[in-house]
Amino acid sequence: MTALPEKTEKKLGLVIDLDTCVGCHGCVTACKGWNTQNYGAPLSDQDAYGSDPSGTFLNRVFSYEAQKEGCASQTVHMPRSCLHCEDAPCVTVCPTGASYKREEDGIVLVDEDRCIGCGLCAWSCPYGARELDREAGIMKKCTLCVDRIYNENLPEEDRVPACVRTCPSGARHFGDLGDPESDVSKLVADRGGFDLMPDLGTKPVNKYLPPRPKDQLNTAPLNALAEEPKGFLGWLDKALEKL
Repeated sequence: MTALPEKTEKKLGLVIDLDTCVGCHGCVTACKGWNTQNYGAPLSDQDAYGSDPSGTFLNRVFSYEAQKEGCASQTVHMPRSCLHCEDAPCVTVCPTGASYKREEDGIVLVDEDRCIGCGLCAWSCPYGARELDREAGIMKKCTLCVDRIYNENLPEEDRVPACVRTCPSGARHFGDLGDPESDVSKLVADRGGFDLMPDLGTKPVNKYLPPRPKDQLNTAPLNALAEEPKGFLGWLDKALEKL
């Protein structure tokens, strides 16, 4: 009798390639546009064109310059959004149950009708992935474009998060990281993909791919830092030391 294949838990998420991300912020713009026009309450802005603008974003890109003595400098672009952690602290601290993790695909979402804007989830998230929408008075976060990826009215090639669809350098990938045979899982295995700040024990679903060596730079795989980082800035400092 042929054994049935072992059932795997579905874990939808992103794989972000730090080697090919050019820091264009196309993913930020696409995310803002899609979610403002289609998902729940709009992502508000305050005095967007004034001297002190502020607003709500579900995805941001941070850029850092690193240089080793005698070598050319290298810019590392670090996109950051919700990592849809398997052990998500934002879910466990939510006093109203507004923050929850879907059993069917592992996506972490916020029930806007239950959210009271207390901010506990933002305090508990070590990745700074939650933002309080000042006009709506509720917390917002990346949804992996859940209203898009299951929308059968869209062409199949568009049933991916807006940030993935728009990335001009192909640095963002979407798929089932719970399936070892999926394209994203194979990409992580081939390139030595790693978790962001794995010492925190949140088990993020999203993975990062390390930059490859460029010119005279000796760029060590960032997943070798797994035992070293203490917080995001510590993780980044250690990463840049390896360049």
